[in-house]
Amino acid sequence: MLVLGPLAGVTAAYMNFSLGVFVGGQVLAGLLGSAVTAGYGAAGRHGANYIQTAAASVASMSAMGVLLQAMVWMGLPQPPAWKLVAYFACIGMFGVGVGMLYTPVLVDRLQLAFPSGLAVANILRALTDPVLLRRSLGRLGGGVAAGLATGLAANRFAWLANIHFSASTLGAGLVVGPRIGTAAIVGGLLGWVLQPFFVRIGWLEPGDPFRKITFLIALGLIMGAAAVDLALIFRRSLPGARARAAQQPATNDWRRVHRGRLLAWVVAWAAGTVAAGHFLLGQPLPFQLLAIALVFLFAMVNGISVGISDSNPISSAFVVSVVVMALMGLTDPAVGLMAGAVLLVSTSVACDMQQDRSTGWRLGTPRVLQFRYQVLGILVGAVLAVVFARLFMAAYPVLLQDQTVLKAGEQPAEWTSAMTYKFVGVLRSLTDDKPYQRTAILVGVALGLVIELARKRWKPRSFLVDAILLPSPYAVSFGGFLPLQASAWFGAGGILAGLVQARAPQRRDLPADMSGTSLFGGGLIAGDALAALAIGAAGLLATVF
Repeated sequence: MLVLGPLAGVTAAYMNFSLGVFVGGQVLAGLLGSAVTAGYGAAGRHGANYIQTAAASVASMSAMGVLLQAMVWMGLPQPPAWKLVAYFACIGMFGVGVGMLYTPVLVDRLQLAFPSGLAVANILRALTDPVLLRRSLGRLGGGVAAGLATGLAANRFAWLANIHFSASTLGAGLVVGPRIGTAAIVGGLLGWVLQPFFVRIGWLEPGDPFRKITFLIALGLIMGAAAVDLALIFRRSLPGARARAAQQPATNDWRRVHRGRLLAWVVAWAAGTVAAGHFLLGQPLPFQLLAIALVFLFAMVNGISVGISDSNPISSAFVVSVVVMALMGLTDPAVGLMAGAVLLVSTSVACDMQQDRSTGWRLGTPRVLQFRYQVLGILVGAVLAVVFARLFMAAYPVLLQDQTVLKAGEQPAEWTSAMTYKFVGVLRSLTDDKPYQRTAILVGVALGLVIELARKRWKPRSFLVDAILLPSPYAVSFGGFLPLQASAWFGAGGILAGLVQARAPQRRDLPADMSGTSLFGGGLIAGDALAALAIGAAGLLATVF
């Protein structure tokens, strides 16, 4: 938390300021945490899991410093540092609680893949168990080496960047398999084919990428499908839930969480977030309360997205929340920024919680202890988010320039700040209402409902129907968030995994979820994270010296 957390945190902050995206700290912290606890044998996997949980929370919070950059771009006064730290800490604590609240659904019942969570679990199992290490080292190590090499090469060879190659995206595809990967390609192709239609009806300007509008439809798809699944889960779970809980075997003690205390935690920190926003920062209560309500929706929607594709569309949650608030009468960008911050931080932290719980589910790590380590990480990260933001902006005045008003030739090449650009753009649109954005979300919700109901009714089994003709809304939505090339790499990983697994002999000396393709895919994710750390550290040192 105090060493690996700030290390991953400064990397995440640098990447978010320079690129507008950042790599989560789970895989990196898992690798280094395993080195710390290797001497404890197989039992050391839990200690390493606690280490990566705390460090990843610090990193996730540290990347949120772009909210302060958005304030500068929009000419808004920055509140005192202690008020911002208190606000971020309250939001983070609330997000942790919501993430834990959804764990029984997303992790235990739906058993989503959570590619990075699986990668961390495989790394911790392999590096802390000599027997597993001997059996899995070749595939895991080969994936790490390939991910590191290609991640470093992408920074030197423009053609790799031009084809949008990402070792972690390919690795996530190897983890999730062919049905989800193929569905993601279908989603990307649909967006590409419909791009001229979106231009014709005025939803896109000529030359705009299709994902500028399809990310809204994709979020709606997940919302519609999630509504169906949640209704079924609650209908099946509520009757007799108390009797089933009484019969829970002792071997599941590591899963047990005191639900009453968890609900009290969520309510208390929701109230703390609203109080900090209203009394410390002068934000109006209605929009703070609306932001809190939207967190319960987007923590589920984004959690499913992370569980399926390893992609957490936190900036999309921010954008959609501002669009919804505009529908409720919001016209003040400052209020939108502070309310959107609740969505940004909470969904980031909640999905981290679910990713970490998926690792713990595979390792049998006690959830209450893991929860406490994440809470400690949030406290440190809330401080570092403000510290890193002010440090970077003081050291590099170029970060203070509002890029939304700069000409193409004036844009700084090394500090693109794409996430900040997106935030400021949607906040400035509050004075220019765009009803079609809300229509796109509603279209996605309707499609998600219809497709998921059809899948529940007919239960497609053939690959053609399940992955292409009637694909899962969760999987196909991935193609709406990213460029077509990225969806293609994700799908290629899934298809490759299917081909390899069809020809590979079954191995009984490894756990069921430690297949050769998942080990190699997890290694790719880990190697790409190490490459991002190396590139980030080198870029930071180069700008300093």
